[in-house]
Amino acid sequence: MGNAANKEANGSGTENKPTVVFVLGGPGSGKGTQCANIVKQYGYTHLSAGDLLRAEISSGSENGNMIQNMIKEGKIVPSEVTVKLLQKAMQESGNDKFLIDGFPRNEENRAAFENVTKIEPKFVLFFDCHEEEMERRLLNRNQGREDDNIETIRKRFKVFLESSLPVVEYYEAKGKVRKIEAVKPVEEVFEAVKAIFDPEREKVAA
Repeated sequence: MGNAANKEANGSGTENKPTVVFVLGGPGSGKGTQCANIVKQYGYTHLSAGDLLRAEISSGSENGNMIQNMIKEGKIVPSEVTVKLLQKAMQESGNDKFLIDGFPRNEENRAAFENVTKIEPKFVLFFDCHEEEMERRLLNRNQGREDDNIETIRKRFKVFLESSLPVVEYYEAKGKVRKIEAVKPVEEVFEAVKAIFDPEREKVAA
């Protein structure tokens, strides 16, 4: 391992690739809150694929109009489109550490990300939270989000299980998943997050 790490540090063979952490978790698993904590404490840039798509649509660009029409027609936005938006945001941020939130949503997203960016995530932060707890949280927080009724929540959860869990399993097989018990109180969850990020930071410093 030491050898490969040195090689990478000298930049031979690879230009300095950014550190990417995928953040996955069902709706209501609290990953948004934890992403904000990680950004504050560890200096990552937080990118949400959904936010980037929405920003592109509201920019009125040609690309944005195409995305909007696809969504209107109930089509799925091609993975490449989302990946290119993520790539652009990464290049423009000036940072080299990224939390990519709610992506890859499925296997196709994952393959497209690795093919287009040639980056494999350092690890996947998976906020594991059972369905009852997510339902409770989403119904409690219903801050006028009209999509937070019980049927919709169950549908969103089912979609998450069907499409995102295979991504988690893929990275689990590579030993890259860091699972967080997301049912605990926010502070305790962040302690678990810190336990994952602190050793990473020390490795870099060493």
